[in-house]
Amino acid sequence: AQGHGAKGDNIYEFQIEFLEPVEPKPVCRVTQRQLNITVQKKESNWWERLTKQEKRPLFLAPDFDRWLDESDAEMELKEKEEEKINKMKIESRVPKDPFKHLKKGYLVMYNLVQFLGFSWIFVNMTVRLFILGKSFYDTFHTIADMMYFCQTLALMEIMNSLIGLVRSPLIPAVVQVFGRNFILFVVLGSLEEMQSKPVVFFVFYFWSIIELFRYPYYMLSCIGIEWKPLTWLRYTTWIPLYPLGGLAEAVCIIQSIPIFSETGKYSLGLPNPLNVTIQFSFLLQIYLIALFLGIFVNFRHLYKQRKQHLGPKKRKMK
Repeated sequence: AQGHGAKGDNIYEFQIEFLEPVEPKPVCRVTQRQLNITVQKKESNWWERLTKQEKRPLFLAPDFDRWLDESDAEMELKEKEEEKINKMKIESRVPKDPFKHLKKGYLVMYNLVQFLGFSWIFVNMTVRLFILGKSFYDTFHTIADMMYFCQTLALMEIMNSLIGLVRSPLIPAVVQVFGRNFILFVVLGSLEEMQSKPVVFFVFYFWSIIELFRYPYYMLSCIGIEWKPLTWLRYTTWIPLYPLGGLAEAVCIIQSIPIFSETGKYSLGLPNPLNVTIQFSFLLQIYLIALFLGIFVNFRHLYKQRKQHLGPKKRKMK
């Protein structure tokens, strides 16, 4: 190497003939203070000395912070062997799942299909509104088919939780999937008067933005990949989007109540002598309360997950 020292610029070199063979390519690292060269033994065993010549070269000095005598080296090797054996014992105790790769492949495909579906919805709505200048009023007629597909497929999330394919708790999944499907199929799908209202745009838009981060996060998790920006987005974007989505759903229900009252759709008439009719609009008012309770349940669940994934890491005790 060429370096500048007390005697000016000089070429520095040295040769060491090791006691036993070493790997031919050492690892070099240059810092501001020094040059570190790491030479690896070909075989991990104890050497009586470093060089073939018995007398150590004058320019060599041991680093006692990293020095191991023969007993220490044997102990270190023994600990590594024991650790390897314990790991093998633990792995042998865990029953092997013959369908592990099949389950993983199914979950990857499910999350990928949902991500593509909601991406299509988001991009389509964004382009139509902000680039083509289309109105809010035709959102349902252009987006509903894809939203029907995605939300019907979302029923699999409840099944996945029930049979243990995923570790997600069942109640938040049921609340979200059935809540959205009630709005989509019952409130919007059965009332033509609701399908042309601007609130449909906001309901669909908030739903799609949330899923743009949720499904790719789960898809990468299935194959053991964590991308920190995506993790942050997954456990942060819900903070503004869930209240906005819940508010849009509440507005949707409030606007539908007079229509259900006027048409009497889904109202239940009890037989005589009671002669009482249970108005579906009254059930919608009760559902409004359940809607905000459901939002609270999901908020609590997502907040716990956010603390778990983004909270301060606990330091391990030495």
